[in-house]
Amino acid sequence: MIRLATRSSAQARTQAEVVAQSITATTGRAVELVFVETLGDQNKDQPLHQIGGQGIFVKEVQQAVLRGDADIAVHSAKDLPSQHAEGLLIGAWCERRDARDALVGKSLNELEKGATVATGSVRRRAQLLTVRPDLQFVELRGNIHTRLEKIPTNGSIVMAIAALQVLGLTDTVTQALPTTDFVPMVGQGCVAVECREGDTEVLKAIAGIDHAQTRYAVEIERAFLAELGAGCSMPVGAYVNAERVLSTFMATGSTNADRHVKFVEAVPTVDAHEFARELARKSQSALA
Repeated sequence: MIRLATRSSAQARTQAEVVAQSITATTGRAVELVFVETLGDQNKDQPLHQIGGQGIFVKEVQQAVLRGDADIAVHSAKDLPSQHAEGLLIGAWCERRDARDALVGKSLNELEKGATVATGSVRRRAQLLTVRPDLQFVELRGNIHTRLEKIPTNGSIVMAIAALQVLGLTDTVTQALPTTDFVPMVGQGCVAVECREGDTEVLKAIAGIDHAQTRYAVEIERAFLAELGAGCSMPVGAYVNAERVLSTFMATGSTNADRHVKFVEAVPTVDAHEFARELARKSQSALA
């Protein structure tokens, strides 16, 4: 029996069930879900960037594995801090779903001047302002179904398409936003599976669900983020597409008064992580 720690939201539970089924299919071993409440689950009203930045949806899940209450932890990769937790390693990056953001409600062209968009992400606000500086924003928290009920009148909400895919809700998408202009959060659309360092039996059990192309892309994106030391409070995005092109975004804030910088570069065949770190340094220099 492999014990899998996860949050209990509908999205997290469904993601965990998919991972559990995949492990059973590849190893024949049964998997039991262990539900954990995180700081982000407990605090549903405060904006994410004010709660504490990185790890607010993962720390308690990681601690369950470190304590021995579970053998593996399953996370949305975009929620992971840029630095690995001591004592844990990522044993599998599951195949990435659609990494794009989407508008639910009105499309960009349909939004009237001064329309309201709901999102809890400073990155999404900063990116939308680069193409629609007239837009107004309100906070958006809660689970997927709750957010879908909070579409402003004549406005929109911004959602990760992958989250909607997990719950079979992609029919709600009004407009998928291109990754070149709306660079996703690092790891968006991917599920990460952590285990204890040195736990060779568990690591072997989850190795079969690791997706090489996703690992390649997400680890480059995480190298960019790690160089910045950025979390939820910083408008940052990085995404490596199937053609191995890295798009990055960084802004000084999420208002019209803030500046931003974007890069779209082919990833070299050698020293890809150092290339990503160098783009991070270039981004910082451009905004200094």
